[in-house]
Amino acid sequence: MKIIVTGSLGNIGKKLTTELLSAGNQVTVVTSSADRKSEIEALGAVAAVGSVSDADFLTQTFTGADAVFAMTPPNLGGQNVVENTTNAGKAFAEAFKTANIKKVVMLSSIGADLPNGTGPIEGLYHIEQIYNSLENTNITFLRAGYFYTNYYNDAPMIKNAGIMGSNLPANTKIPLVHPHDIAIAAAKELQKTSEGKNIRYIVSDFRSAADIAENIGKSIEKPELPWVEFSDDEALNGMIQAGVPAEIAQLYTDMGAGLKNGKIASDFEKSGANTDGKIKLEDFANEYAKNF
Repeated sequence: MKIIVTGSLGNIGKKLTTELLSAGNQVTVVTSSADRKSEIEALGAVAAVGSVSDADFLTQTFTGADAVFAMTPPNLGGQNVVENTTNAGKAFAEAFKTANIKKVVMLSSIGADLPNGTGPIEGLYHIEQIYNSLENTNITFLRAGYFYTNYYNDAPMIKNAGIMGSNLPANTKIPLVHPHDIAIAAAKELQKTSEGKNIRYIVSDFRSAADIAENIGKSIEKPELPWVEFSDDEALNGMIQAGVPAEIAQLYTDMGAGLKNGKIASDFEKSGANTDGKIKLEDFANEYAKNF
């Protein structure tokens, strides 16, 4: 198969590209950075350098492909994030239609069934609605859990304050996922026959915030590491003081609130809360210790 991978060679893209190449597919990797070209080609893939918000570039790149892995960059643009993410989805949709793409696997998220109250996930809700309107494209919405790797952002808090925390209680259960599990799931979905519009959740583990702090703490020889619940205002102001742009800080505060009230994880739980990813919290904690 000829498959297009968007998302460059990030935590998902590199693993996905190698999985697809090892299965004998022809792979083109879309990247916004020309500096990635040689690395992409060294893997045995073709590099396409351009913007995922450019429908003409995407159309040219997608033409002749059998399938596309569609991923919009997180925090696209740093400002007007939801709008920019949605606009990138519109560019993808236009390219799918013009290039006559029959199969798409979209990287979506838990909570993408909700129109608001989910922070940055809201953009993915809008993209799912746009893609659902495409008549001749079969789409799998790969709704991923909260990335384990986001907890690397807590390293300064652990080192400086001896805690982990956010604006949700320690007993809040969070659907978690490792990028490698997403890549493996995406590779399978891209290569199998499917029709219509389908939703698949990809979650590696479903654990409480207290479990997360406990396991990471043990791995870094801080067995008493606590999870501390902040208020929404404390979480927001803490991120801003740490240098996070105000708009993005607000979006992540809203996402924390959506996890706290249970809305973001609700549809995942209704679907059966299947954790079919291979990398469990304990596995990630060991990885965390190596990078701490």
